[in-house]
Amino acid sequence: MSNNSFWLLLQKMRAPFIVIVLTHTIAIAGLVSLNGVTADGEPYKMTIFDAFYFISYTATTIGFGETPYSFTYPQRMWVSASIYITVIGWFYGIGSLISTLQDKLLIQEIAKTRFRKKVRNIREDFFIILGYNNVTKKIIGKVLARGYRVVVIEKNTERVNELILENYVPNIPVLQADIYDPNALELAGIKSRYCKGLVSLFEDDNLNLKIALTAKILNQSIPLAIKSTTNNHTENLQDLGVEIIENPFNIISNHIQMLLNAPTLYQVTKWVYRIGDLHTSIFTLPKGLYIICGYGRMGKQIHQVLANNNLPVEFIEIDNKIGTALTKEELKKVIFANADDKEVLKNAKIEEAVAIIAGTNDDTTNLSLLATARKINPHIVTIARENEIENLSLFHYANIHYIFMPSRLLIHKTINALIHPMADKFLELISTKDEQWAQELAQSLREEIGPNPDIFDIKITENDAYAIAKKINSKEAIYLDTLLRSRANHHEYNRIKPLLLWRNKKSYLLPQPQIELQLDDEILFACNGEAIEDIEYIAQNDYELEYILKATI
Repeated sequence: MSNNSFWLLLQKMRAPFIVIVLTHTIAIAGLVSLNGVTADGEPYKMTIFDAFYFISYTATTIGFGETPYSFTYPQRMWVSASIYITVIGWFYGIGSLISTLQDKLLIQEIAKTRFRKKVRNIREDFFIILGYNNVTKKIIGKVLARGYRVVVIEKNTERVNELILENYVPNIPVLQADIYDPNALELAGIKSRYCKGLVSLFEDDNLNLKIALTAKILNQSIPLAIKSTTNNHTENLQDLGVEIIENPFNIISNHIQMLLNAPTLYQVTKWVYRIGDLHTSIFTLPKGLYIICGYGRMGKQIHQVLANNNLPVEFIEIDNKIGTALTKEELKKVIFANADDKEVLKNAKIEEAVAIIAGTNDDTTNLSLLATARKINPHIVTIARENEIENLSLFHYANIHYIFMPSRLLIHKTINALIHPMADKFLELISTKDEQWAQELAQSLREEIGPNPDIFDIKITENDAYAIAKKINSKEAIYLDTLLRSRANHHEYNRIKPLLLWRNKKSYLLPQPQIELQLDDEILFACNGEAIEDIEYIAQNDYELEYILKATI
């Protein structure tokens, strides 16, 4: 049924409705069959309409008097009986209606109907967010700020109410349902042409995998942003064709790799994520002995990076249960003890170590063990994993050198991948570059544009670049150089630098201005605000494009 709430209401009210109809029918039939007397003393019988009219206002206790003439005693006796019969019927009906309106199933169906209507009325690009928590709350805020709409599915009643009380603008349709329910995903608009992606960042990898499978069955072409913390689940998601697979521990290990060998690359990454600029101070991680507290998923990822860089590592793990899942070789690497204990840290060679990584899933433990480590070795570099967003200030004021927050990394990664997919491709491509390459890029961006350039991308299609697409369709050659020029003076260039050109799944990193554009090319620029406006006008407007092309004649 397209409207289950309506049919459910009819089903619940069927018996009361029949009772009301029967009592009214009996009362009306009795009045029609009894003889009455007119004002002149002539006998008459009430019409069906007169009887219906009288019983209608009598049964509802309105009472307009006897009509059309004064009743005889037999009529009054029948009316007296009819009052009790019909009023009882109405009480039964009203009571049943109130009870039905309080029925949880009906309330849920009414909520679904309203939700379906809200989603259908969305005529803008939107994303489906599964679950409402501290991470998705931040993502929702950033998505709305960039002009997109959001639809949320959340099972927990308290979180649904919390979202409603946030009073987001524009309003966010929220459905209380199982997040992996195919019907819920369909109601949320997963098949809508305006749906631009689905986000599932739950801690349970199996749940994320189930959601990804369901979503791909419902809509093969929808981009998915799915969290995965193990290689096995990552491979399964890749087999399903998931576009954005987010492993926060893999991101952290990649950042440590950058800080060890290409810190400027880490600076560029923070700039792309919009959490820093190209003047942000750079600090290289030292080479030497590392102590990692916590041999979980994050610890193993970091260990792999350090091993690839031939750096010695000592592990401390407080949870003995983890030992049951380790191999004999892994057990040899790990000290099972409390990392907050000075003697344990000394046994792990804390005095010789150049850095310590607090990577447990408990923020208090991480802060405490780093404080203990500093007392023994004041010059040690401290790196912490922060688990709770609310506790950011505690880590900030603890003067820790590096703070890695998996949840915050997920926020930046998700926003970047969904709203700026070209920027996400760019970061993926440059992740293997060396320090010299990164320094040259950062320096050119600072000199040509400034310390904090904007990021902008455009796709050469009739929708996004009508004028250029028209020229290409007419077999005219249009070069990347065309989009770099100023509309104020076509002989001059804007403060702009092409970062990436994506064509037929092939990438051109830092493309040259002389490259010829083709339909469906996607181009990522670093530029200032004025350049963004010029790019859009040149790409869309025939006259602006003709003016720019005169500079190349």
